[in-house]
This record gives sequence, structure tokens and C-alpha cells, in this order.
Amino acid sequence: MSVQRPWAWPLVPLYAAGLWLKTWMRRVGLLSTRRLRWPVVSVGSLSAGGAGKTPVVIALAKLLKDRGWEVDVLTRGYGREGSGVELVMADAEDAARRFGDEPVMIAAYAGVPVWVGADRYEAGQRAQAAARGGWHGLHLLDDGFQHRQLARTLELVLVTAEDLSDTLLPAGNLREGFAALQRADAVVVREDEFEVAGKTLWEMVWAGTPIWTVRRKLVFPSPKNALGAGARPIAFCSIARPDGFAKMLVGAGCDVVDTVFFDDHHLYKMADMDRLLAAAEEMNASGFVTTDKDAVKLTAAMRERLEAVGPLMVVALEVEFVNTYEVMRAIESRIT
Repeated sequence: MSVQRPWAWPLVPLYAAGLWLKTWMRRVGLLSTRRLRWPVVSVGSLSAGGAGKTPVVIALAKLLKDRGWEVDVLTRGYGREGSGVELVMADAEDAARRFGDEPVMIAAYAGVPVWVGADRYEAGQRAQAAARGGWHGLHLLDDGFQHRQLARTLELVLVTAEDLSDTLLPAGNLREGFAALQRADAVVVREDEFEVAGKTLWEMVWAGTPIWTVRRKLVFPSPKNALGAGARPIAFCSIARPDGFAKMLVGAGCDVVDTVFFDDHHLYKMADMDRLLAAAEEMNASGFVTTDKDAVKLTAAMRERLEAVGPLMVVALEVEFVNTYEVMRAIESRIT
């Protein structure tokens, strides 16, 4: 079992009791659930971060859009400085601060409307009102497994091998225990972890619940691919599981000389650029490499500061379902 914060062990029973109380209140009707006119497909996880939900949401949005669905995404926008429900404008000035880094990324890559706000029901209402008027519409609920105030038609849950050895918050990173997987309509695991995670998960879900696999890959900007930041780049990111990004870079042939990690959803400041420049000087670095999630938070002035040392290479993490036909057939059988 992985314990991220041993000092918090005494608080785990209190957290578990709070989960039980919420479940009981929902069962007896003290907590309500609201339903939107369009079907809702939720993409969530057991862990507090790092399961890879955003790339899966983007992949599903593209697939469903290509099949004729009028798709939008409803998301909270963790860490945003804006308020209320808003339509994400990816090209707005300081968009990542206003809407949140992941909503901006989804809007930029998926090419569908993204509505951000703590009240996902109101966001869905706004999305439906702003739609083109067709009835072939669908909401993707980003990070929705624990957001049970909004009814969903299909519940997809991502699980990583790391989750299987984790424990509940606040000692670990699990927001719910494995018994919660019995609410899942399908479980999604990484292809390279299926041998480890897949067999264990069969025992945790209801009989007949499918386990879908996704294939992950890093997409480097052309034409230099992994050498786009030179032979001695420094990698930096502010994601939940940065070690995984660093390992994927090395596996793809990008031999980073140092890594600088910030807290998940960190909003960059010029002082952070000074830290990166100091690391580059110390390591005689040739440039920098970061994720697309981080890139949306860098201002033009920050990029210019870093590029005085060398190229800044932005790498995208893309996923694809190993069996797309099976996934689309299962989803559309539930939402039509």
C-alpha cells in the first residue's frame, strides 16, 4: 500500500466516515440528483489526479463529434480565477487563469464547446440553450465520478496501476475506495498496465462490466521530434504525476538533463522562469521541454524569457482506444 502522507493516517477514518454519510444521504433522498435533457457521459477516476482523464475526454469528444453528435464538455475548472459558469475561450488573454488549464486544453484540442463552472447542471443548461438546436446532443462530464449531483447516462472510470496500491485521502490520493467501482459502466486502463491492473479489476466490478484499454503516446512537434529542444533539455511540468512524464520523455529518446516539477495546476509566474533559467545555467541546458497542459499557462513574455536560452518544445500526450469500434458501439447503445 502506498502512503503519500503518513502523518495523515489518523484522518483517514474520518474521511471514510464522510464518504459513508454522503452515500447514505443520497440513498435516503437527502441529497438530490438533477437530470439534463441530453445524455451525460461521465469520465472520472478514483484518484485525486494523474489518471489521464483529460486526454480521454479529448479523444471521446473527437470520436463522438466525428459520428455526428453535438458534443460539449462540462468541467469544474480546478484552480481557475474566474467565477460562475462560462464558455471557455481558448484564445482569450490569460485563458488558463480565467478558465483553468485543463478546460483550455480540452477546448483547444477537442474542437467542441467547453463549459466551466462549479455547478455542472447550470453549465449543461447553458450548453443546451446555446446549441445549434438539434436533439442529437451529448454532454461529456469531465472528472465526474464523484460529482453525483448530476445524473449521468454512462459512467466511465479510469484506473491506473498506481491506484491499486494507494489508499484514501488524506494519507493517499484515492477519493473513494475500490467498492465504488461497482457504480462504473466501464473501466478504462492503460494498455501498458493491463497485465497488472486489468486482472485485479475484474474482481472489483460487476460481472459483465467491460474493461477498455487506451494507448498513450507523446506527440513531438515536427521536424526534430524528440530533439526539438536540443540534446540537453530541461523538462518542467505542473501535473499530478510528473515522474510518468519524465519517464515517457526518456523512453521516446528525449534525454533530459534535469527535471523541475511544480504543484499540479500551478499558475506560472516570472519567478518560476528565473528558477528554470538558473537550472539551465547550472546544467548547461540546450532548451526546455514541457507539456501542452503547462504551455497554455505560459505568457508570451515567459516563453520569450525561456527561449533566450534555447528552444521551448511543447509535447502533447494523446490517447486512443485500442478497440474504438467496441467503445463507440457500447456508448451509443446507452445514449440513443
